[in-house]
Formats: sequence, C-alpha cells, structure tokens
Amino acid sequence: MQAARSTVDAGEIAKFEAMAAEWWDPNGKFKPLHMLNPCRLNYITAQIAAEFDRDLGTSRPFAGLRVLDIGCGGGLLCEPMARLGADVVGADAAERNIPVAQLHAEQSGLEIDYRHTTAEALAAQDERFDVVLNMEVVEHVPDPAEYLAACAALVRPGGLHLCSTINRNTKSFAMAIVGAEYVMRWLPKGTHEWSKFITPEELYKLLESAGLEPVDRKGYVFNPVSWSWSISARDLSVNYVTASVKPGV
Repeated sequence: MQAARSTVDAGEIAKFEAMAAEWWDPNGKFKPLHMLNPCRLNYITAQIAAEFDRDLGTSRPFAGLRVLDIGCGGGLLCEPMARLGADVVGADAAERNIPVAQLHAEQSGLEIDYRHTTAEALAAQDERFDVVLNMEVVEHVPDPAEYLAACAALVRPGGLHLCSTINRNTKSFAMAIVGAEYVMRWLPKGTHEWSKFITPEELYKLLESAGLEPVDRKGYVFNPVSWSWSISARDLSVNYVTASVKPGV
C-alpha cells in the first residue's frame, strides 16, 4: 500500500506540542477554547441530533454513532461526545497531545480511542465515521484542499462533517491575532497566521470540491460585556462553523 501523503505542517504541530500539558487548564494557554467550548458543543450536538434523528433529552443520544475528532488536542470535544454515548476516535498529529488526552479520559472514566495519526493516514486505512469533527484545524494546514479531501473521505455516505475556522478580513486580524495574541494574551504570539484564514465562501467551495454538500453555517460571536460566546446566523465575520453532509445513501 502506498503511504498516505500528509498535509501536516511541522511548524504548526510544534506550536501545539509546546502547549500540550495545558489542555485542561481553563485559565491556561487554551483558555479561548474553554470559553468557546459550550457554544461550539451546542452547535455540534444540535447538528448531529438533527441529522441522525436523536433525542438530546435521553441519557446517551449518540449511542451507535462513530465519531472522529480530527485534531483532537487534549480531548475537549471527545469527552462530551463519549458521555453522549458515541464511539469516539480522537486523532492528532501532535504526539504529545495524545498521552494528555488519554490520561484525562482515564481519570474521567471514559473509553476513547486516541491515536497519534493524521486524516490522510486514517483515510488510507479505509476508516469511516458517521460524524467527523474538524474544528479549528484547517487554518493550520499548508494545503486546505488536500486536507479537506482526506477528511471528506473519512465521512461515510449519509454522514456529517462539521468544520470551524476563522474568516479572513480586517476584523479577524484585529480580533483573532492582535486582540487574542497581543492585547488579551489568550494565545501565544504566532499561534495564527492571517494569510491562512479562510472565508466562508472559500470554505464552501473547498468542501464541495471534496465531495461534501454544505447545508449550514453559523458564526461564533464573542460578547466582551457578558464575556461569553453565542451562535449567530448572520455574523460570520471572525469565528464560524459549517455543517456538511456526504451524499450517497
């Protein structure tokens, strides 16, 4: 079998490996993700429930669903998915993230299949999932088109792909880079490169080229007064998320 080509950027991986031990510190370098997590979980769970006709009022509504979190980090999304009953695989190209995620899952009494691997390697192994979570990763890869093609290959026909990233405009530069990295110091300087940000229109075209059918997009909006995030149907100017399905059922 020919080895799968990787779209991993070694420099980007090194950034996150340096922060691996802080994944579960809500006041550490991943504070922005901890703040955003309730908002993005609301979107994720609502989309999965709608697509697979699941009742979120039950104890394990995602039982029977196989879920992949690509770029799982320390497991901030994997653990809630496992608690909701899903069979979860967490994959990350940063090797140091995996033992951090495994230890926290063990301490939480959760069974999650964490792997040090890439989307391309999983696709080459013919892995398939009902749901692929692809959150805040695409802006860190050197070839978004090739990366999203690998992610799309991991979605079974009739499955769901959820992808979030950052828009590319002057507002996103001011907020996601100047504000988050230099003013608020939520993230280490250099975490993001503005040139790698992707507009919603560009992402839709990339998803369609990968064989997915985009069906929804929403913005994540930060309120500096309430110090909280919310989902917006109109404001996709900085952080946003998309839902796509894979035809074929």
